[in-house]
Amino acid sequence: MNRKPVKESVKLWQPGIEGLELMRATYVTQRFPRHSHDGFAVGVIEDGALGFYYRGANVVASPGAINLANPDEPHTGHAADASGWTYRMYYMSPDLLQQVADLISDRPVGFPFFQEGVLHDPQLAGSLRGLHADWEEKRVGRLEAQSRFVEMLVLLIRRHADAPPRPRPVGCENGAVERAREYLEDCYGEDLSIQELAAVAGLSPYHFIRVFGRQTGLPPHTYLTQIRVRRVRAMLRDGLSVAEAAYAAGFSDQSHLTRHFKRLTGITPGKYRRIVQEKA
Repeated sequence: MNRKPVKESVKLWQPGIEGLELMRATYVTQRFPRHSHDGFAVGVIEDGALGFYYRGANVVASPGAINLANPDEPHTGHAADASGWTYRMYYMSPDLLQQVADLISDRPVGFPFFQEGVLHDPQLAGSLRGLHADWEEKRVGRLEAQSRFVEMLVLLIRRHADAPPRPRPVGCENGAVERAREYLEDCYGEDLSIQELAAVAGLSPYHFIRVFGRQTGLPPHTYLTQIRVRRVRAMLRDGLSVAEAAYAAGFSDQSHLTRHFKRLTGITPGKYRRIVQEKA
C-alpha cells in the first residue's frame, strides 16, 4: 500500500517566557548543514527519525527520543527515515537555562553541559511534548506553564547534565506555604505567575515549588485549579452561566473549565448546573 506523501511544515512562536521560542516542524527533504545555535536547543521526536552529527558522532533520534544541542555546539540535521521527521523544539537563551540551574541549589552554579545529543527518557520526553502541545493549543495558564517548564528543565539538568547542581534541602517553611495558599484563595481569578507566588512566600521559584508540593501534596498550579473548580461550583449553584463562571474563576475559556471540572468532579459544568438548578 502506498503511503500518503508527507508535507513539510514549520510553525514558530513565542509562549510568553522571555528568552524562549517554540517550534513544531515536519521535514522530509530538508538537510541542515553543520551549524550551531547561540542558545540551548532541546526537543522530542514525534514521528519519523532525525539523523545528525553531534560531538564527533553520527546519531539518530527516533520517535519518543529527545534531541538536544548545547549553545555553540556544531551539528547537522537530516531525515533518517523515508518519511522525514516531525519534532517539537524548545529554543532558549543561555541565560534562561542558567537561571533554572541556579534555582536548583539557590546559588550561582556552572552552566549545564550535556555530552549526549540523543536522550532516552520517556518521562522527560512526555513532559517536553505535553507542555509544548498545551502551549500550542492554548490549553495552559501562565502559572501552570511556568511551573511545568521549570520542573521539566530541572528534570533535564538533574538527570542528564554532566555535573548537576545539588538541590537545596527542603524544610517545612509552614509560614511561607500558608502565605501562598492564602494568596491563591484571595486571587484565584487572576493570571498569577510562579514568580509572584514565590515572592509572597519569600522563596526562590524552584524552592517554592518543592516546598509547596511537599506540604500540600500538590504543585501550585494544580492547587490553584482545584480552588477555581470549587469556586465555579459555588457560582453555578448561585445561578451563573458556565461561561460567566469560567471567566470569573480565571479559566481561559469555557472548554478549559470543562476539561478541568470534568477531571476533578466526574461531571461537566453544564450538567452540574442543570442538576443544582433543578433542585433549587
